[in-house]
Formats: sequence, C-alpha cells, structure tokens
Amino acid sequence: MHNFRTKFIAAGALALSLGLGAVSAKAQEFINVLTGGTSGVYYPLGVALSEIYGKGIEGARTQVQATKASVENLNLLQQGKGEIAFALGDAVKLAAEGNTEAGFPGKLDKLRGIAAIYPNYIQIVASKESGIKTLADLKGKSLSVGAPASGTELNARAIFAAAGLKYEDLGRVEYLPFAESVELIKNRQLDATLQSAGLGVASIRDLATSVPINVVAVPAQDVAKIGSPYLSVTIPKGTYEGQTEDVATAAVGNFLITHADVSDETGYQMTKLLFENLDQLTAAHAAAKAIDMAKALHGMPVPLHPGAERYYKEKGLVK
Repeated sequence: MHNFRTKFIAAGALALSLGLGAVSAKAQEFINVLTGGTSGVYYPLGVALSEIYGKGIEGARTQVQATKASVENLNLLQQGKGEIAFALGDAVKLAAEGNTEAGFPGKLDKLRGIAAIYPNYIQIVASKESGIKTLADLKGKSLSVGAPASGTELNARAIFAAAGLKYEDLGRVEYLPFAESVELIKNRQLDATLQSAGLGVASIRDLATSVPINVVAVPAQDVAKIGSPYLSVTIPKGTYEGQTEDVATAAVGNFLITHADVSDETGYQMTKLLFENLDQLTAAHAAAKAIDMAKALHGMPVPLHPGAERYYKEKGLVK
C-alpha cells in the first residue's frame, strides 16, 4: 500500500508540474519592497505598493521589508536583495557617487530610477525653554540628528555645512529615531530634534501638543549653498500647535529606485501601477497626495530603468 501511494503521489506531482510549466515561469516574479521604520511614511506606502503590485503584476509574490531606510535600502538594491525601494534624493546621489562617509562601500552602479515621489521637509524643532530660535543658537545645545548615516542624518550634515556649523559646535549630539528624540525633549533631556519627514509628521505633532516649541528656520541662502536635490520650501503656520508663523526650510525629494537586473516588463509595470493607484497610496498615507506624474523625473539622480522609461515615453514625458 505504502509503495503504491508513494508512486501515486509522485505521478500526481509530475502531472502537476507538467500542467503548471507555463505558469511557473511567471510565478518566479518576486518583488521585495524596501521601506523604513514602521512608524515612518515609507512603511505604510510600501505596504500599499506591495498590495498594488501583488494584484496587478501577474504571478508576482510581494513582501514588504522594514529597514533603516535610504542608505540601507540602496545597499540592498545593489546586492539584488530588493526590487524597489524608497530613498531620499541626496542619499541616491551619494550612493551613485560611492560616498563612503555616507555609508556606501563604493559606487552603486546598478541603481535605476522609477519615479520622484513626494518631498521630505527638514524640520528642526526645539523646546521653547531651550531659547533656540536660529541655527546659530544650536551652538552648545543638545540636538538629535537621526540614526547614524540615515537619510535624515545626511540631511543634518548638509544643513550644518551650509550654515557653517559642525557637530563639534553642539553641546551634545544624539543619534536617535524621531519618537525617542521627542520623548527626551518632553523629559527636558534634549533641546532640539532634526527630522526629515513629510509635513505634519506624527512625532512633531506629538511634541508640539506636549510642550511649547520653536520651529527653527533654514534660510533660503543656506539651502541655495547646498544646491540640488535640496529645495527652498515653507512650513506653513499652524502645521504644528503653537507655530504662529511660516518657517523657511529645506526639502529633499523622495524617490522610488530599482536596480538594473529587474526585467524591463516588471520595471514598466511597477511604474504604471504606481501612477494608476495613487488613490490607494493616499489612503495609506497623506504624503502620497504630493505624488505627481508631471514631476516624476524632477531631479532624478540615477539613470531611469528601461521599463520606467518606456512608460514615460507612452505618456509623453520622455521623447
């Protein structure tokens, strides 16, 4: 009996594999979406993207990976350990240049662009009692600049260099995620936090409702010194409780990036489905409201993926 059963199962398995031969070629498609920390903006958008791709790309299996965001994501793409990733524009530029100080082992030559998505605003917020109103006031004070070599911390370095400041000018530098930075300010153990995120980010909203705050300006002339991909923007008054006036700062675009070994067809589908499902992305996080096909190629720091290029040619964005 046992022997018969084994043969029967084997024959069934063979028939199944013959019958599914044509399908299994397509079933190989695996899309790993590289995001960021679960409390940020990248993660909920990545979950929505993985659902969109899982439904829309035939035979695709998708998964979402929480990561340390930009720098880690780009290194993983270069190693072929993800198919699409969220990353800040300056991190992408530094990755392509092979900037080792920023956390890249060498030039990441496999990175290819899918789309520019929405901007991150660099938001420097201090407790009112710290007396910090300008960048110069940070001297001798304590500031959290984000996790080491994170996209946020790369933004902090650029802002400091443009303002003629060094980390050594501070009383203390903390390398902490958003929520932990806010807790320390609430407990009077930290003066200020620099956070690179969408406007109205939950961490700063939480801080502003707990203690009086100052939102510190990054003047336009400092932003101009840094140059592309940094832009001069305004944090509108009332974005946070107690913020009574508009505050100038810098923004850096976020990008969706893939790698050269992803097939042209998959690159095409990933781009097409992104723009055809913006309502689903906006439902996942309001930051997606700023995604606009007309701006999809703005400041792209790496070559376009051929599949993405095909989609933009169809839409008349690329000649």
